[in-house]
Amino acid sequence: MGIDAGFDMDPPLSKGGVDKQNWGRFIDLIKEQYKDDVQVQIMPNYINFNAGEHPKLPFEGHKFLRFSSKVSGAIASSSGVERYINTVTRVAKAHFGSRVQYWNENANQYGVHDWEKVNESIRSYEQPDVLETQASITPPLSEIDPVKEQGIALFEIQDIPGRGRGLVARFNISKGTRIICEKPLLTAGPMPSDKLELFLAKKLKAMSKTSQRQFLSLHNNFQGKYPFGGIFRTNALPCGSGSPIGGVYPTACFINHSCIPNAHNNWNSAEKHETIYAIRSIERGAEITITYDHGGASREREVFLKDAFGFRCDCNGCSLPTDLLKASDNRRVQIQSLDKAIGDPFRMMNSPRESLSDCFLMLQVLEQEFDGAASPMIARLYYDAFQISIAHGDQARASMFAERAYKARVICEGEDSPETLRVKSLAVKPADHSSFEVCSRKWQTTRDSVPKYLNTVQFDKWLFRQEN
Repeated sequence: MGIDAGFDMDPPLSKGGVDKQNWGRFIDLIKEQYKDDVQVQIMPNYINFNAGEHPKLPFEGHKFLRFSSKVSGAIASSSGVERYINTVTRVAKAHFGSRVQYWNENANQYGVHDWEKVNESIRSYEQPDVLETQASITPPLSEIDPVKEQGIALFEIQDIPGRGRGLVARFNISKGTRIICEKPLLTAGPMPSDKLELFLAKKLKAMSKTSQRQFLSLHNNFQGKYPFGGIFRTNALPCGSGSPIGGVYPTACFINHSCIPNAHNNWNSAEKHETIYAIRSIERGAEITITYDHGGASREREVFLKDAFGFRCDCNGCSLPTDLLKASDNRRVQIQSLDKAIGDPFRMMNSPRESLSDCFLMLQVLEQEFDGAASPMIARLYYDAFQISIAHGDQARASMFAERAYKARVICEGEDSPETLRVKSLAVKPADHSSFEVCSRKWQTTRDSVPKYLNTVQFDKWLFRQEN
């Protein structure tokens, strides 16, 4: 059957201007790289590599899912297809970073996308989309890569009716894009209101006039005796999950809350900065939002947000019709219940198959409730599944769960996040985890025993031990 190798684009590119511009540059570079190579043919709608199984690169990037070929056997060897695969992967990685997912079946690595979808995408190369007419010969701003070419932000601060100021996308922003990266103006831990006020006053006095103005321009939902503390309480973001230390930022603090957010905030403990990543595609003109709450049903979220931040949420998730809101609340309660059961160490030790089944069910509920934008919670869920598997010696499944956790972390935290780097290393060496075989060896497998040639449904059934 042969060994396949190549790379997938995950998440796929959008039709937005930034992705279109980047793909165009990538295609131009590939054309230049192989302009004198007779095995590389420029077709009307794609580049064809006359080697191996003839991998192709379309001129329309949003159609692209995979560039691959068999790299074993006489034809692959004589045509030099593996050399093309490696070079194109390297160039793509330089343009698109972590979205380029290299895989090689010889190393028990497999593509992200289902072959049926890949083949369908390749067939679509033959028929170009209908071109949209431009009213002007000058490309609109959304057709320019704002970060690399203009040095301008992907967003602007605007007044949002009923929500104060917020961040609005100036361009179509792809899922997995870093929107903001910034250091805090100041940080503070928990302390009585009077002491916090004095602490903040001292901090502000030592700051530059610009930084002072940035802090004082932020909203205060707790007007009264302690104005500095009110601003801090309204705007501070935790410096890490569950951290008692909060930070106030010049830009990130303008991002408003939604119970169904399109972005995620994360504290990078190594670099000491806060990042905001798009966890779903954000259309130009849409508000960028993160979540302030800790989950739960709508009433629970409402009480928490009013007490902690001084406002009542009226986001799309909280403004659903009664029947849909009830269904959403049921899913949120189910997520909490499943999360608690998965985190039970005694259950993980004595009933690991049931714990994995809960992981499988929770994955479905998360996807349904958050409409495909639950990557922070999914990253943690995959790590939980990793821990269950590795605690019973199953390196094969543990490595796959760690790889999925890594991909989810990249979307919401980026490649340089300490947690992203940690789970990436565990995907390669799962036995390095401190929980390796700590419960038993009854599921003992090696990392190279991951099954091959399963479709997506079959592979997930194997992964979550749902075969029977």
